[in-house]
Amino acid sequence: MKKKTIARIILGLAIVLIVGLYILNPQVNSKINYIFMLFSSMSVESIIGYIRSFGPYAVAVSFFLMVFQSVAAPLPAFLITFANAAIWGWWRGAILSWSSAMAGAILCFMIARIAGRDVVEKLTTKFAMDSIEQYFERYGKHTILICRLLPFVSFDFVSYAAGLTSMSLAAFLIATGIGQLPATIVYSYVGGMLTGSVKMVVTALLLIFALSVFVALAKKIYTDKHSK
Repeated sequence: MKKKTIARIILGLAIVLIVGLYILNPQVNSKINYIFMLFSSMSVESIIGYIRSFGPYAVAVSFFLMVFQSVAAPLPAFLITFANAAIWGWWRGAILSWSSAMAGAILCFMIARIAGRDVVEKLTTKFAMDSIEQYFERYGKHTILICRLLPFVSFDFVSYAAGLTSMSLAAFLIATGIGQLPATIVYSYVGGMLTGSVKMVVTALLLIFALSVFVALAKKIYTDKHSK
């Protein structure tokens, strides 16, 4: 039996197990629903309180939340980045956010590589995959760098889409690691200083900054492409 077939069987069994637990186990169901509610509230304070409530296991819970939001795209990862910075300080929070986001990105990439487009479209949407794949056709690996600079663009979609391309895991890891690092550092540093209503203002400023960087980078790529 081929390795990819075995991997698909294992992945399929894992998905069936997780879905089964969610449907049949009331405790698992309520906990997952609560996590979705936390993300949908867009409240950093709520996520900080939830993570802190686990005491010595808070780091593991934060790591799990980041990986969870990666697979269950498109949940906002920047909320966890802000929360990590507020709890552990900006540089420790940045390390935790970056490493857990990398783990989530790798998981999305491998799920797409093993399961194929049909499964990915069920985890995301067909429209999202079509849109991201157009970026890959135009900009290739630069798509990863561009999308990571935008805090409200689901980078998880990009990770899934990358797994459907011929891009190697090594190339994906390099582009992802580099692409995630600047934004993670900036959001962690700012997140460590945010309190109350200031969060809304600074988040808006970060969005403007990210859009400015995106426009500049996209313009450069477009110019380089048409100058050849």
